[in-house]
Amino acid sequence: MSITVGSAPLRIVVAPSGFKESLDAESVAEAITAGVRRVVPDAIVDSIPLVDGGEGSARTLAAATGGTVIPMTVTGPMGTPVDAHFAILGGPGPRRAVVEMAAAAGLRLVPRECRDPGRTTTRGVGELILAALDHGCRQILIGCGDSGTCDGGAGALQALGVRLTDREGRTIGPGGANLTEVHHIDVTGLDPRLAETSIVLACNQHNLLTGPAGVARVFGPQKGADAAQTERLAAAMDQWSSVLAEHCGRDLGSAPGSGASGGLGAGLAGVLGARLRPRFEVLLDHVDLDAALAGADLIITAEGAIDFQTPRGKVPAEVARRAKPYGKPVIALAGTIGRGARDNYAAGIDAFAGILAAPVELTEAIARAAELITDATERTLRLVLVGAAMHRAA
Repeated sequence: MSITVGSAPLRIVVAPSGFKESLDAESVAEAITAGVRRVVPDAIVDSIPLVDGGEGSARTLAAATGGTVIPMTVTGPMGTPVDAHFAILGGPGPRRAVVEMAAAAGLRLVPRECRDPGRTTTRGVGELILAALDHGCRQILIGCGDSGTCDGGAGALQALGVRLTDREGRTIGPGGANLTEVHHIDVTGLDPRLAETSIVLACNQHNLLTGPAGVARVFGPQKGADAAQTERLAAAMDQWSSVLAEHCGRDLGSAPGSGASGGLGAGLAGVLGARLRPRFEVLLDHVDLDAALAGADLIITAEGAIDFQTPRGKVPAEVARRAKPYGKPVIALAGTIGRGARDNYAAGIDAFAGILAAPVELTEAIARAAELITDATERTLRLVLVGAAMHRAA
């Protein structure tokens, strides 16, 4: 790999994701850019904050298209009201909405001491969809990511008028744990406007509803489930998958993206006919990332964690994948570097670095995230320039 440092200004593409429960992608990009300016003040910086469907997606896409963010109050994942929002995209054509599920049912909305993915609900996501319909939108993009739920999308469907019942015809309660009792899906009360609405879920295709790599087993512990509860949730997803298959005539348990956002993907696909699409194919339609990568001397990306999951549909690996045809070097910064981080070399990330220079408490790291990212960018870029100088001298 080569770094151009000569008469022409260094051109750096800054294309990070957000740091979950800490900074959105725009704030991370600003922090990285500040670190670049400390070392190379005259560098040309192309700042391209990227979203993966999680926190910040609606606001970022609204800004990119000249759209509007609509604030509202919905039912949060704990069943209590929360402040949320959705976006109406700008541009020609029919009105298009972006519903960011994390805005209504994200993990950050569940206090750490209350995290129980068997109880949390996606009902607020359905309420955001209804609001988008009320605003005249008949094309709805749902960003999946950063969820605090594992209810298979049942709560969202119930908000839209679907009735889920047990063998005795009784309506089941909220939360994934109750899906062990679900037996029938009644769509007679479904909002009729949905029949003329196109719904697309931008999701990680590696996320599945059921099986050893199903959403409960992979993400349940991250959302607060212990080992026993994880297996109960896995059984609930198995039951939900069976009921969905009986309703829609196809097996969604192992469909790519079916496990998105705690199974929201499967629920909306099976009942509403929503399409599950690879998230970057959808979300990067609004950003000319490839052109920027082609003209870069160096690319800096970032995410909260670099580990074995990064090559499985995370922003840094997607940036690296797109940069490789142009032979561009890619550096990834991370809040933490975890198990399997070395797998990212094969994914196209040339180097990665943690933002912490010394151990700190998690709460402090979150509070100081922007400062830590800026400092880490400065340290990393100085090393890059030393290597470039040695290369020229050789």
